[in-house]
Amino acid sequence: MGYIRDRKEELTCFQASGPLNPYVDIGQDIAIVYGVDPGMPERVKKYRERGYVVHLMTGIAWGNYEEYLIGKWDGKEHWDECQRERDGSLGGALLHTKRFGYMCPTITYVDYLTDKLKVAVDAGVEAIHVEEPEFLNPSGYSEALKREYRLYYGADWVAPHLNVDAHHKVARLKAYLYKRAVERISQSLRAYAMAKYGKVLRFYVPTHSLLNYTQWKVQSPEGTLTDIPSLDGYKAQVWTGTSREANVFKGVYKERAFETAFLEYGVMQELVRGTGRTMWFDNDPIDDRPVYTWDDYKGLYIPILVGSLMQPKINRFQICPWPHRFLNPEAKYPRGSADAKSIPDSYRTLLFNIFQMLGTFGTEDYEYANKAPEVGVFLSDSAMFQRSFPDDVLAERDKYAPVSKVEIKAKANYEHGLEKYVATGDRLDFYASIALPLFYGLALPLLKGGLPVRPVQLENITRYPGYLDDYKLLVLSYEFQKPLTADVNSALAKYVKDGGILVYVGDGVDPFHNITSWWNTGKVKDKTPLESLLRLMDIDENAESGEYAYGKGKLLLMRESPADLGAEAEKGERYKNAVANILSYPLDKNYISLRRGNYHVTAVMDESDTDQPYVHEGLFADMFDLDFSIIKEKKVNPGEVSVLYDINAIKDKEVEIIGTSVRIESIDLLRSGITILGGGAECKARIRIKLPKELSKVSVKIRLLDGDTLTNEIYTADADVTWDEESSTALISFDNKAGKLSIYGAYKRHDNY
Repeated sequence: MGYIRDRKEELTCFQASGPLNPYVDIGQDIAIVYGVDPGMPERVKKYRERGYVVHLMTGIAWGNYEEYLIGKWDGKEHWDECQRERDGSLGGALLHTKRFGYMCPTITYVDYLTDKLKVAVDAGVEAIHVEEPEFLNPSGYSEALKREYRLYYGADWVAPHLNVDAHHKVARLKAYLYKRAVERISQSLRAYAMAKYGKVLRFYVPTHSLLNYTQWKVQSPEGTLTDIPSLDGYKAQVWTGTSREANVFKGVYKERAFETAFLEYGVMQELVRGTGRTMWFDNDPIDDRPVYTWDDYKGLYIPILVGSLMQPKINRFQICPWPHRFLNPEAKYPRGSADAKSIPDSYRTLLFNIFQMLGTFGTEDYEYANKAPEVGVFLSDSAMFQRSFPDDVLAERDKYAPVSKVEIKAKANYEHGLEKYVATGDRLDFYASIALPLFYGLALPLLKGGLPVRPVQLENITRYPGYLDDYKLLVLSYEFQKPLTADVNSALAKYVKDGGILVYVGDGVDPFHNITSWWNTGKVKDKTPLESLLRLMDIDENAESGEYAYGKGKLLLMRESPADLGAEAEKGERYKNAVANILSYPLDKNYISLRRGNYHVTAVMDESDTDQPYVHEGLFADMFDLDFSIIKEKKVNPGEVSVLYDINAIKDKEVEIIGTSVRIESIDLLRSGITILGGGAECKARIRIKLPKELSKVSVKIRLLDGDTLTNEIYTADADVTWDEESSTALISFDNKAGKLSIYGAYKRHDNY
């Protein structure tokens, strides 16, 4: 049964900074204890006693590391290692701390973190997570980074605001430094755990998606993390805060939570595809920003969750990062408002239903409703390296043609140049804006046409043999990213020669074509990396837009800016139709529907060419209904999502859990009824279960959790039970309390079992 499993399978997790208590004991596999403060070992002990597998997590770029900065650790102050911006201010100081900011990860700093994290190994954690290795885009001016620049490039530091070459070099260095930090910390701690305890310590990196880091202007190792042998996997830090970031489609800038989440989770799936490494997908029922209502949080959480479920090769989930900030009775939102409220009972129950459901997905048995061809849009780590323009480019901004004005329909702040662009139509401001139009212009027209397009990690072409074999068509642009090595183009040319379809979109005006790189040094004197690619495919480097044959495959060349495909509806439609024609697959749908085992996961998008609903017919349990209601038809309208459980898929099973708000550890069939053992946090709980016979009554007893200790006090809950004859399922409802749960359900007397 999907719901009953050993916690050592480690399919679901949550992270918590405080001690175990009744409202965070939410019945998952892993408790990730956050922080390395003095109380950490006791927290680890209490979670382990409660049955959790325990991991440890802390920030790698920032944290409560004052002792290092002020010299308490080694007798030397390290203020010159804080990330600094052009004016000398602390990089990112206001994001996590008003005083200390983000760090440039020197070897000394890395050794300090390693020393600090040994306490967690001594406490017995099974794994360590160092989250968010980040350099912020405006940084690059600290004395520590200048020293690292000299060591890495063998030349004196050049300020990144001076020219594209300096900007690109500093950005690449930033990513390298955090790759080095992760590698050194993970190797050192694994060696320490093995030498002292004979234990294999696992090591993970929770990180935002490459798409979000590019959108938010952050430099991080991302794809190069796969080159670290001592790394066991990742946690995708994708949630309402990232996927609600607005983008541009058909000339409108607004939030598109499902579409953005689908693409974010999609590129994170690529980090582990074919590697055997572990990936957890994060979800968050609220947001880091406490200014929204519960309805707003729920309205974003559900479609983003569905976006994560539509990546069929991932079945591990962080069900929430901070349970205390929405389950704590004192947590009220919008914070500071006279109308602030605690979480509604209905949302609490729905969340607990979903939390348990997330541990039941497989990775092998799946199928998209339309059996669409595999299509990818390339995204490179190098996209993070050119998210703003240096002074020499901005001084010549007048030579770039203006872009059509974009209509603003977003709740998010217009920042990083978007507001200025809206006022002026300036192309460089648009390219550098938080909307990231150069990527979304390529992806959204295809996704909105019903194609489950996947972001594809460009660098993986040369990492893994056969990486592109599954793709019938790939979309590429070098206008916002660059191939860092020449063999990327060689692999792309081979892909086309062997029968693939490559769609290239670009107008060649990106100033970063002028960085010093392999396509314009030595004997090679190309203006852009596209020229090199065209020559490899025996196509004139000045070829106009059109379709070209090469080997068994085709190149569709479109001399357009990818950003214009989102800013101008007509251009976006023309691009979509061109892809549909060369693919011989109509992009005229508005939905994506995926069957994963017994589940049907569906999203119907608005802004598409049709406004028809998607209709499921059969016998289902609606997993977004509090009671897992049994239905025969589900109509999903544009802008809606759904998850259905197919009852007909289990018609031959005698007993099966359909849905539950609490963790279920075991079910025993008796002659007179059933017993269920489990536990979970306080909520108005539901359990829907398929049974051979109808239940007449149910009794519920709970051995209560008081603080972090399981007591001998027994709570008896009133329980209701209803029976659905057609599905042969019982719905058990009761007020749950945190603790050890025991349920007995009696069959009707006239049944002779």
